[in-house]
Amino acid sequence: MTERNVRVHDAAGPAVEDQEIEIVERKGVGHPDSICDGVAEAASRALARTYRERVGRYLHFNTDEAQLVAGESAPAFGGGDVIEPIYLVLVGRATKAYEGTRIPTETVALEAAREYLAEHVPRLEFGRDVVVDVKFGEGSGDLQGVFGREGVPMANDTSFGVGHAPYSETERVVLETERRVNREFNAVGPDVKVMGKREGDHLDLTVAAAVVDAFVDDLDGYRAVVEDVEAFVRGVAAEHTDRSVEVYVNTADDYDAGSVYLTVTGTSAEQGDDGSVGRGNRVSGLITPNRSMSIEATSGKNPVNHIGKIYNLLATETAHAVVEEVDGIRDLRVRLLSQIGRPIDRPHVADAHVVTEEGVAVGDVAPEIETIVDRELADVTSITDGVIAGDLSTF
Repeated sequence: MTERNVRVHDAAGPAVEDQEIEIVERKGVGHPDSICDGVAEAASRALARTYRERVGRYLHFNTDEAQLVAGESAPAFGGGDVIEPIYLVLVGRATKAYEGTRIPTETVALEAAREYLAEHVPRLEFGRDVVVDVKFGEGSGDLQGVFGREGVPMANDTSFGVGHAPYSETERVVLETERRVNREFNAVGPDVKVMGKREGDHLDLTVAAAVVDAFVDDLDGYRAVVEDVEAFVRGVAAEHTDRSVEVYVNTADDYDAGSVYLTVTGTSAEQGDDGSVGRGNRVSGLITPNRSMSIEATSGKNPVNHIGKIYNLLATETAHAVVEEVDGIRDLRVRLLSQIGRPIDRPHVADAHVVTEEGVAVGDVAPEIETIVDRELADVTSITDGVIAGDLSTF
C-alpha cells in the first residue's frame, strides 16, 4: 500500500474474454442521449476557457443537466421536412460574476451548442430544426468554496470512478463499427447505434443506422444502403476478431409495409426519441454490463474538482497506462473513491483488480501497478487540461 492508499488484488472472476456471454453497446454521436452529452460537454469546455480568459482562473460551474425533447418530421425519399423542431434545454449552475467582471455564461453555452451541433449533426439547422435553450443558476456557496481553493483541488463529493483495460474484441468491434460507419457513408446520419452480443465464439452485431432521405430516391436505394452497411460492418469486425460474426442492420424495417428507418436530418431525435445527459456511453465510449461502471453523468460536469468526471476519466486513463506498461495482464479494473473536501490526488482508496496471464502471479506485477496508479494520481490535474483542450472524451 502506498501513501495514496493504492491496493492491488486478484479479480473476483474470469476475464471478460473468458465469460460465456458478453454484451456491449455504443450510441453514436447523433443519438439523442449522445447529443445531450456532446452539447453539455461543449458548453462545459467553453465556460472553462471563458473563465480562464476573462478572470484568469476557473470558476464554479456544472452543465450536466441537458434534456432533449424529440421533434416531429416527415421523411420522404429524395428529401422530406422537419415539421416540429427538436427542443434541447441545457440546465446547470454557473458563476456569472467575479470581482466586478460579469460573464455571459448562457450566451457562451448557447454558442458552444451551435458550434457542436454544426460539426456533429450538420443536417440539423440551428433555430429551425433544433431550438436550444439555456437556463443556468448560481452554484451553492459551500461548493464554490471547495472549488476555489489554491493548490490541488478538493473533491466536490464523496463518489467514485471506474475504468477498465484492455478492451475486449467485442468492445473494439462495437466501438470501431460506429465510428467508421459514420465516416464511410454519406447516406447514413450520425445516429448509429451498435449492440454487440457474444455467445462463446460467435458475435452478433445489431446496427440501427439512421438513413438520410435526401440520399435515397426510393425503397431500392434504401435497401442498397442497408446492404452496403451490412457488408462494411462485417469487414470492420473481421479486422478485430477471428470469431464468427453475423450482422443485422435496421431490423425493425418492414419493406412490404414501406416502413423503414428514414430520417431527414440523420438523427432519431427529429421524431420520437428523447434524450438525457448520462443515459448513454460511459467514459470508455461504450456501455458495458460485463464491466463495473459508474452511473455518473460525466459530460458537462466541471473538470476541476468534480469527481464524477475526473475519477472516471482518470481511472480509465490509468487502466490503459497500466496495461501498456506492465506485461502479463489480461484484464484490469481500476476504482477510485473520493471523500468530499479531500485533495483529489489523495483518494479514499485506489483499488485495482487484476486478471493475469497464465504463469504470472498478481504479486509479481502488483508493485509496478501500484507505482503507475500512484504516478497517475499525482498528475491528476492533467485531466483538467486534457478535458478543456478537447483531448479526452467523456462518451
